[in-house]
Amino acid sequence: MALGSTMAPYELRFDAGRICLDLLATTHPEERLDAPEPLRAWIVRSGLVPAATPLAHVDSGWLVGFRELRGQIGQLVRRSAGSDGRPYDLALARVNDLARAAPPAPRAVRDEEGVLVRELDGTPGCGALLAVIARDVVELLTDPAARASLRECEGDNCPIVYLDTSRGRRRRWCSSEVCGNRERVARHRRRAALARA
Repeated sequence: MALGSTMAPYELRFDAGRICLDLLATTHPEERLDAPEPLRAWIVRSGLVPAATPLAHVDSGWLVGFRELRGQIGQLVRRSAGSDGRPYDLALARVNDLARAAPPAPRAVRDEEGVLVRELDGTPGCGALLAVIARDVVELLTDPAARASLRECEGDNCPIVYLDTSRGRRRRWCSSEVCGNRERVARHRRRAALARA
């Protein structure tokens, strides 16, 4: 997709198990956050804000912030904490800095039918939303069980990192329907080629 183009919301994925990992998945198979509109869609669909939250103020500066955090998440989840490396330490320091900001304050209000719904107390700022994601990264990195469940997809050329919460912890692909299906098709083609030979 060309820079500045928009994409349909269905192209965004939210199956990695954590909001920080869902943000990391926005680079595959190509850049998903290439304009403010896809970022707005990601923010809403990820659950960072309620669906009716006004986000007209999201601009290219937000793209920079979200992409930078995404890069830092990649540094942190693809390398072990014991790794000796300045990039890891810098990414960790930046995530910790972002996590210090106050997240958007939610409140319960009645909708037209009188049902309580969540809305934010004011328009969310970029730093507040980044803080929510950064706190999710901190929770992931400091939770030994979650950290032990981190997996990288075994699909060809698929860099998606996800939490394996499957029974038996034997999940191999980011998605059985995407990478798992590709592997099954490739396996079938190999068997068919051997049978013809």
